[in-house]
Amino acid sequence: MRIHRLALSALIILMPLVAQRSAPRHGYRDWTIYGGGSDSIRYSSLRQINRNNVKLLKQAWSYETGDAMPGTEMQCNPIVVDGVMYGTSPKLTVFALDAATGKQLWSYRPALGGKATSRGVVHWASGKDRRIFFSVKHLLLALDARTGKPVPGFGKDGSVDMREGLGRDVASMNISARTPGIIYKDLLIMGSVTGETLPSPPGDIRAYDVRTGKLRWTFHTIPHPGEYGYETWPSNAWKYIGGANSWAGMSLDEKRGLVFVPTGSAAFDFFGGNRKGDNLFANSLLALKAGTGERVWHFQFVKHDVWDRDLMAPPNLVQVRRNGKLVDAVAQSTKSGHIFVLDRETGKPMFPMEEKAVPGSDADGEALASTQVLPVKPPAIARQVLTEDMLTARTPEARKAVLEAFRMLRNNGPWTPPSVEGSIVFPGFDGAGEWGGQAYDPETGLYYVNANEMAWILRLVEILHRDGPTSGRNLYNEHCAGCHRPDMAGTPPEFPSLAGIGSRRKPEEIATVIRRGAGRMPGFSGLDARSREAISKLLLTGEDEQLPARPRDMSPISQKYTIDGYNKFLDPDGYPAVTPPWGTLNAVNLDTGEIAWKIPFGEYPELVAKGMKNTGSENYGGPVVTAGGLLFIGATNHDRKFRAYDKVTGELLWETLLPAGGNATPAVYEVKGRQYVVIAAGGGKSGAASGGSYVAFALGPD
Repeated sequence: MRIHRLALSALIILMPLVAQRSAPRHGYRDWTIYGGGSDSIRYSSLRQINRNNVKLLKQAWSYETGDAMPGTEMQCNPIVVDGVMYGTSPKLTVFALDAATGKQLWSYRPALGGKATSRGVVHWASGKDRRIFFSVKHLLLALDARTGKPVPGFGKDGSVDMREGLGRDVASMNISARTPGIIYKDLLIMGSVTGETLPSPPGDIRAYDVRTGKLRWTFHTIPHPGEYGYETWPSNAWKYIGGANSWAGMSLDEKRGLVFVPTGSAAFDFFGGNRKGDNLFANSLLALKAGTGERVWHFQFVKHDVWDRDLMAPPNLVQVRRNGKLVDAVAQSTKSGHIFVLDRETGKPMFPMEEKAVPGSDADGEALASTQVLPVKPPAIARQVLTEDMLTARTPEARKAVLEAFRMLRNNGPWTPPSVEGSIVFPGFDGAGEWGGQAYDPETGLYYVNANEMAWILRLVEILHRDGPTSGRNLYNEHCAGCHRPDMAGTPPEFPSLAGIGSRRKPEEIATVIRRGAGRMPGFSGLDARSREAISKLLLTGEDEQLPARPRDMSPISQKYTIDGYNKFLDPDGYPAVTPPWGTLNAVNLDTGEIAWKIPFGEYPELVAKGMKNTGSENYGGPVVTAGGLLFIGATNHDRKFRAYDKVTGELLWETLLPAGGNATPAVYEVKGRQYVVIAAGGGKSGAASGGSYVAFALGPD
């Protein structure tokens, strides 16, 4: 077996540690919870598929959801309970399959379903009462796990409206949950997806009774008067600021009764003139008592975030060696490519931290934190500062174009403030670490992270709040261009193009969406009917209707700036503006804080055909590690491959081509003594073809 030099040295270093660790004696044979278990380590103790035989792996079955369409995705990590697999389709149909054959047992399509993203479902059982919980738009639904029918005793006819109980009127705003919640005893603890512009709901963490749907406790991530952290916001921020929400999923230490909750940034993501202060508990990891929601400790990763540095995946409950003993810890990866390792009981960092002075902002009204904190170890898994020598050399023409653009942008390192000229954000908004999550191997102490290395451009656009006449175009720029861009091109699939929308939507549908909102888009019911009609006319006909004078918006949700869209820094041919690797797969030794191995991850087939191999590529989805010595991962949207690596060395042992990109985290499970690994092949990222297949692999006969 050929092992590259870095991996070989890592193997030698690891041998003493591997010998002192052992595989868990119990559990990890099922995949009954999102991420494999409540600790979110994405580990399986199954060994039937291993280093020696993985090359014989072949497709066991596939299931076609039948509702994929251009721009849809599947990010679902399916669960398997008593031989039954539960998952979701591109249009949020929930299904149950025989996990050994892929045969459908039942399916349920909610009335509010449609093109959306779901990362999975939650299973709960007590005696004969078995339920599947999932979210669609603002509803949290409960289904009978045996039949797929709504549970009538849960909420109203089987659903709970998540807009209720937030302490303010959010009827015209949108709130949902892409990632499954987590069960603690008879509680379902939920985070949410909220809008990233104002108005937006607050990101309260809430626990619901699994039987009745009644709200049992709430934790305010934007503190109310008298609550811890209140002084880190303006005095009335809890009444109008949104976000600081947990959209990534949670982890649970059942023995300690602690739920670990990662949060995102506050709205508006890129300008905080109306939320001055450090903004606890945005961009934080919260350790809460799972039974009551009481805060035990917190750690804030970014103060007063204006870079969209959400915590993007559930933390992993791990063990690290300190003074010859294994200590319970929690590892949290970040979009910036850093890994924070904290004591599980206290939140104290387990590696040294460094406080860094960071630049201030010249955006009118902005007040950034003067310092930010980063770990000394482990090292960042992605490059942090973009320099001219790192710009693409793929072709002379590409380099020239990228260099000209680069020299017009602000670029003072990872904390470069947003600016009207345009600022480099590197790693970009999608991050280095991703929502697919990270895997941890309790046998070796290795922690696996797939990462992107894409630069983005953040450009502020001033909104002219003024008394006097306005127009449909001005209103569009003020309320819509930040996501859908001034040219209406959007950044699909997250923010769809509005160009030619009249051919896809009826005028009354467009009017309804503008008034009520949809997905992450808030409703604009606060605009008068004529203003909404002017925006609609602009979208349908291009006509910029002039409107009479209106009073200037002086409310605290009035934004002084928006952005000109979510813009990747690309060369003229659409490839990343930086030199490869554009994506990597990393193994980190959490005991020592050193990178054990690092390899390029993913390729562009058209570049491979021209001799440009091992570039790495954007990757969305996460890994799974097994006791059989393997690391399984899809995630590479451009080449559509599903791969298995040696978990200790990083050597590629097996790969296959999926019908669409596997932008999801696989699941590993066993039925009747046979081990399977399954992945959702939904594609849809970066213009790639969409799909709707679940594909399972196993050894032996079909």
